[in-house]
Amino acid sequence: MEWTFNRAGFGALGLCFLLMGAALPSLAAPTTSNSAAAAAAPAPAGAARFATVWRMRGEITAVRGNASRKLREGDPVYVGERVRAAPQAEAVLRTEDAGVVAVRPGTEFIAEKFAAEDKPSDGFTMRLVTGSLRVISGWIAQTNRSGHNIVTASATIGIRGTDHEPYVLSPELARETSNPEGTYDKVNRGGTTMQVGDNKLDIDPGKVGFVRAQAKTKDRALLTILLPVLLDKVPSFYMPGEFDSELDRYSQTADQESKKQLEQRRKSPGAAAAAAACAPTDIAKTWLAQLDGAIAKADAQAIIAMFAPDVAVRATVKDKDGKMTSVDLLRDELAQSTIAAMKGLKDYKQRRVWTDARLTDLSGGMTCDRISLRSVVVEQGKQSGKPYRFESLEQYSIELRAGKWVAVKAETTQQ
Repeated sequence: MEWTFNRAGFGALGLCFLLMGAALPSLAAPTTSNSAAAAAAPAPAGAARFATVWRMRGEITAVRGNASRKLREGDPVYVGERVRAAPQAEAVLRTEDAGVVAVRPGTEFIAEKFAAEDKPSDGFTMRLVTGSLRVISGWIAQTNRSGHNIVTASATIGIRGTDHEPYVLSPELARETSNPEGTYDKVNRGGTTMQVGDNKLDIDPGKVGFVRAQAKTKDRALLTILLPVLLDKVPSFYMPGEFDSELDRYSQTADQESKKQLEQRRKSPGAAAAAAACAPTDIAKTWLAQLDGAIAKADAQAIIAMFAPDVAVRATVKDKDGKMTSVDLLRDELAQSTIAAMKGLKDYKQRRVWTDARLTDLSGGMTCDRISLRSVVVEQGKQSGKPYRFESLEQYSIELRAGKWVAVKAETTQQ
């Protein structure tokens, strides 16, 4: 199939509709998937947010009482929720104090306490039920180090400005790996303190501490082997996660970044509150709704106004032989393509399969000014009298400029 372009249109279908399928209005009532509805669920009454999902692969759920929701990138995670990762799933959570919690496959944990208000009462306590986390501490570790703890069934792990990996090895994993059941902690940077009762063990970078799982019956001999000890080598079950290369880079400057955010918070408490309230998914949905309205009114100028003058636009589609062809456009060319496509479009219907959004930077910063969003959409209609139907992945980077959210990057790939 030969695509006719002429810098005014892209093939039989205008690029606007290839690129914005997820935002276009359906002539019939649009359907909403259960997962999308769960992602948009309101915050539990009285619950405090402690983190936002920054990266994710596979299925991660958050359970509170009888309510369960599947997490997506950009979703908040609240104190008191039991977070569970499927056996092949991983996630990176960005905490409200510029820290990071990476959730490994098969892990289950609960954030029992989180307060990051630059007060003596600040603290972060997580109960690790099973599996492994990678924790890069935020500024709570600088303001109230003793208040930052990981609690397991057999030990409590305190931090000293740290990048570390606590691991609760279940009886099943212990048998599979031929390692003793219990709590492990591997320190990558900084240091931790493993504590059982009054007994403490400091763990330095490159070392792994271990405490055996508690037996049902105890005597003085058993209490001796339940004390924390340093291992001679790192156990083989410690494996890097999918996002560890990004975490390694962030860890190098994490202390400086969290300190910077704390200083900014102290100088501009209003900005800190606004950043804490940032909801990327809600912002993305509002932006898409505005785009929906402009297209529903066939207002090409309003559509183009939602894209920055320096926006980078790319469309990648399949030809009749299944080969992918890409075209890059500037905003003026997008405007011409939009106008051309609107003239011949009829009977348009679309179904957004899913949409997610997140702050672009891992550190989060003290401003909520740049968001990345993705959406898979199935659309169909008639263009110049010819029916079409396809599925595509849309990706946008939207940026807050002069008080208005505009797209600085837009890309579509036909699936």
